[in-house]
Amino acid sequence: MDYETPLFFRVMEYADAADRDVIDMVSGNPDWEPPEALRDGLREYADLEPDRFQYPPSEGLLELREEIATRRGIDAEQVIVTNGAGEANYLAMARALERDSGNEILLTDPVYPYYPGKTTMLGGTQRFVATADDGQLDPAAVRAAASEETAAIVVTTPNNPTGAVYPAETMRELVAVAEEYDAILISDEVYDHYDLSGEFASALETDSAHRIVTNAFSKSMAITGVRVGYAILPPELVDDAKSRHMLVNVATTRPGQYAVLNALRETRPDYYERNRERLRERVTTFTDALEAAGAEYTRPDGSFYVMARFDDYPGTLENVERLIDEAGVAGMPGEAFGDSRTEWLRFALVTPRVEEAAERLAAYFE
Repeated sequence: MDYETPLFFRVMEYADAADRDVIDMVSGNPDWEPPEALRDGLREYADLEPDRFQYPPSEGLLELREEIATRRGIDAEQVIVTNGAGEANYLAMARALERDSGNEILLTDPVYPYYPGKTTMLGGTQRFVATADDGQLDPAAVRAAASEETAAIVVTTPNNPTGAVYPAETMRELVAVAEEYDAILISDEVYDHYDLSGEFASALETDSAHRIVTNAFSKSMAITGVRVGYAILPPELVDDAKSRHMLVNVATTRPGQYAVLNALRETRPDYYERNRERLRERVTTFTDALEAAGAEYTRPDGSFYVMARFDDYPGTLENVERLIDEAGVAGMPGEAFGDSRTEWLRFALVTPRVEEAAERLAAYFE
């Protein structure tokens, strides 16, 4: 089987090997501090009894699952704690395909590259629905693309790479489309704490047996290396997802779950608001410089990515490598995200050097 390997690692390896200083704007690794309570939880864990260093319950620590359930307004039995949102999405897509209700996964274009790869790995087929220029997804277009072969509709809100945030009406209509075609809406909401618009609406707001929500603490707590995420499934889809999770991973890191639980309980809302404000400032700094350079760009309503288009500079891997060598800025090629953004480059605003990166780009394209 031929898998589609995402280009992230190729770009990062090329940037690491560059013979010059390079500002990394490739992947979504937050550069800010995790909650202090997260660090406290890890310190506490180091002093616990030896039995606490053994396997946790496969579906996750009960206390963490209950905390998630309380916050999301669902039953703890619907929660599986996973190795990040990546595994949560894998479990969700697998369950959708295992229902024998079609073999097709509807994806957006542009798309987060790991979704097509997972579709192939799970033996499904891909079908793409183009979004609007601002990244918004029209449910009517999704309905037009859906068929009896549709097993799942996969969306991300706030979106990577466009920064679009889907309003409540869109989410309700997407659930309705899934119900109409006996499919599953899989809503990846890993950037929910980075809604800069106030318009974010979770798929959980629509009660349905045809939706799965995935999330993680990787972005919200700036801990992409800790690998604690979760999937919220309809009761009838939970058991087989738990079995697959157990067979693939056995369980998710026990110290990480303990620390995340401590952070959930002890971290005040102003931690998250400070990080949103940091992003708002970075968006303004970066897009102002792009404006001065005469570039076309997206201004995100959520997540922390900006897409930019420069005249006569398409978003190819070759051009990204040129930008690393000649400007000292590493971004992602638009072609990595599908057919509709091949003229664009994507930059992650998760570096304290955003202003310097913007200045380098402005000078390079002057």
